[in-house]
Amino acid sequence: MRLGQGFDAHRFAAADSDRELWLACMRWTDDEARGVRGLEGDSDGDVAAHAVIDAVMSACGLGDIGTLFGVGSDSSGAGRHGDEMLRMLGEYVGGRGWRIVNASVTVVGNAPRMSAHRDEAVRAMSRALGAPVSITATTTDGMGFTGEGQGVAAIAGALCIPADR
Repeated sequence: MRLGQGFDAHRFAAADSDRELWLACMRWTDDEARGVRGLEGDSDGDVAAHAVIDAVMSACGLGDIGTLFGVGSDSSGAGRHGDEMLRMLGEYVGGRGWRIVNASVTVVGNAPRMSAHRDEAVRAMSRALGAPVSITATTTDGMGFTGEGQGVAAIAGALCIPADR
């Protein structure tokens, strides 16, 4: 068995942006109505999905999200949603002899509030990853860029085993 850890952070889009908020493989429409904007990034900016990708890649000893998708606006991850990226991740690690046992992700930020949609987000991420995902959330009590409402971060862990087990 191997354990991996991942981290990601993205800032919120500009106030005049029409960027949709995607987090934990879901579009968060109710929070957009309260002024929460989408997250910047070449893909959808889904920090929860991105942190899980890094954790799985780390557990399998296969690098990180950049190894799989590349970096920048011309990368293979550009324009993709987190759920699609997680499905591609499962195929990638499976093709290299690994099986994802489970993942856990903590979303760090003041918004959106995860509690109202946690069960839905758990189902969405688990379905996309093809393995159980647990989700927790916290704030930083006003400290740092997440506490000041400038963006959202996520830290994740994943357990993977050789596929023949």
